[in-house]
Amino acid sequence: MTTRAPTIAFAGIDCLDIDVQVQVAAGLPAFTIVGLPDKAVGESRERVRAAFNSLGLSLPPKRITVNLAPADLLKEGSHFDLPIALGLLGSMGVLPADEVAEYVSLGELGLDGSLAAVSGVLPAAIAANAAGRGLICPASQGPEAAWAGEIDILAAPSLLALINHFKGTQVLSRPEARLENDDPDHLDLKDIKGQESAKRALEVAAAGGHNLLMIGPPGSGKSMLAARLPGLLPPLEAAEALEVSMIHSIAGQLAEGRLLRRRPFRDPHHSASVPSLVGGGARAKPGEISLAHNGVLFLDELPEFQRGALEALRQPLETGRASVARANAHVVYPARIQLVAAMNPCRCGYLGDAAQACAKAPKCGAEYQNKISGPLFDRIDLHVEVPAVSPADLSLPPPAEGSAQVAARVAMARAVQAERGRDLGIRCNAQLDGEALERLAAPDAAGRALLTEAAERMRLSARGYHRVLRVARTLADLAGLDGVGRLQVAEALSYRRVVPGRS
Repeated sequence: MTTRAPTIAFAGIDCLDIDVQVQVAAGLPAFTIVGLPDKAVGESRERVRAAFNSLGLSLPPKRITVNLAPADLLKEGSHFDLPIALGLLGSMGVLPADEVAEYVSLGELGLDGSLAAVSGVLPAAIAANAAGRGLICPASQGPEAAWAGEIDILAAPSLLALINHFKGTQVLSRPEARLENDDPDHLDLKDIKGQESAKRALEVAAAGGHNLLMIGPPGSGKSMLAARLPGLLPPLEAAEALEVSMIHSIAGQLAEGRLLRRRPFRDPHHSASVPSLVGGGARAKPGEISLAHNGVLFLDELPEFQRGALEALRQPLETGRASVARANAHVVYPARIQLVAAMNPCRCGYLGDAAQACAKAPKCGAEYQNKISGPLFDRIDLHVEVPAVSPADLSLPPPAEGSAQVAARVAMARAVQAERGRDLGIRCNAQLDGEALERLAAPDAAGRALLTEAAERMRLSARGYHRVLRVARTLADLAGLDGVGRLQVAEALSYRRVVPGRS
């Protein structure tokens, strides 16, 4: 007898239908899994055998063949344990085979028959809903699956609970969808004294989703400013939250199956490799740039990152997606991020300070900054200097304006941008491009004359020219203006190319 137990394989955030076919036939006792299983899938037979023993079930003394179709697609991950076990139970007559075939199932079996969490339940539930099937998953991930809509979900703590449910001796209730806990403890801008120019740039970056680079000596507050950016950003919209949560589900980082509601803030260490940033590895997992999708990727000590890792960010910053190509896989992850970076002006950090700079200045500064390529600098909209804070500033009382006031202005600007770009699918000014940019961010005659003259003198690239327009549009939105004027263009130009030796 052959029983079919549908499941899925992952290609990025897309799901591929897999048909787990289990046949119990006459012959010498054997348990074989075919269909290009990886090592984790191949080990499923031992976990299934042990789980059955814990339930008092023994495998039939026959030839058991498990085929994972299509057979030419590599199968990876421990989530194949549960469909293999259900298919085997159907072939043994313990469960009705026709009912097993109505569910997409995924989960890892423990030796005691318990079901452990696996990656990708949310996209699997969405795929099952689209196919008109139900979903069977571990109990801890039921809230995650519940976001897929009106779908029949069996979230079981163990294989025994599933058997009892199908036999009618136990009822598995539908899990309730859960949201990530709201965290009101955002760091506040009131903690930062001085640095008014940097705070302004941070507000502009938050309002338009612009990339930001902060350059200054050690202890000037660059990391503190970046850490307060999440408190200025609006929460994720429903579609954004679902997309971000799917990526985190694939990566196995969706805590307690709760849908994300806050924009991601990822801050990898500067020792991060290319696969950890962009994605890849043996299973082409999403990298930091995809885990920060619709949020912020903060790179502290920017020149200390590997040159190859930084250069690998250039294409995703332009396209909004990370393409991971391997010999056996080619997957694409969403990666529309806001890049925020911080760096010292030189290795010692005190370039320009006559009292503390090293004897190699200014050559050391040029060598240090040359670790960052011109094309990467060109993709950063806002360049701002963060000078050292004076003792006089530190003795002042906390600023009157904090994150709440700035966040309110940012929310108003974002609402204007979302409404203006609704028909174009544009949520913020950082996404403006092409004809939409020329139409929605065109400056008046005085502003265009200033921009044209400055572009020649500053030798702005076409990309730099367009990024100035995007920032100017954001400045106009913050000011509540319908059009872009000379004043907004002038301020936007002041944020370009402040790196010494690169102007």
